[in-house]
Amino acid sequence: MQMEVDTSNDSLVLIKQGAEARVFESNFVGRRSIVKERFSKKYRHPTLDSKLTLKRLNAQEARCMTKARRLGVSTPALYAVDPVLHTLTFEFVEGPSVKDIFLEFGLHGVAGERLNDIAVQIGDAIGKLHDGGLVHGDLTTSNMLVRSSTNQLVLIDFGLSFISTLPEDKAVDLYVLERALISLHSSCGDVMDRILAAYRKSSKQWSSTLNKLAQVRQRGRKRTMIG
Repeated sequence: MQMEVDTSNDSLVLIKQGAEARVFESNFVGRRSIVKERFSKKYRHPTLDSKLTLKRLNAQEARCMTKARRLGVSTPALYAVDPVLHTLTFEFVEGPSVKDIFLEFGLHGVAGERLNDIAVQIGDAIGKLHDGGLVHGDLTTSNMLVRSSTNQLVLIDFGLSFISTLPEDKAVDLYVLERALISLHSSCGDVMDRILAAYRKSSKQWSSTLNKLAQVRQRGRKRTMIG
């Protein structure tokens, strides 16, 4: 029988629902926390669905987050994994998303130093991930937080992350971020250039990745022209 998180629990407050997961704010042994629940796909066979969900939950997100931390990239602390309810419980990171900071820059202007500091941290973090053979898979400004107490960048949502040493996969990772910046944050100017400059300093393998990024961009432009 498929079990799900009891959403009637007063300690769980739904803050986001996606195609494959719900995200709640909660409390874990006295600490403010985030609970991410992978829910059942009704169109899949129950046994297959359970195996796929567990594989994504345990082998993918939890392990990739742990690997990222070992590589020196800041992520939320992982408090608990529940294989029965298909949930991960994380530290609640106090601070705004990079998306909100960049949108604020577009509306009212943010100190150029802060924008540059965030861009440098993003490039440095991605370089560490990629040199360690880890591809985030969903590099958007929504999946980056800035911890208020330290102004440290924190990467979140490793649900699409995977292990790869291929320059193509790393280039696509960067391209996803670039498209997100163009779409939402065009008023932030050359922020992607600043990110890539920091990436070059952080990554020992940057040359092959950025060469491949140029090819990925060309393919993207062709798809846009064709529609």
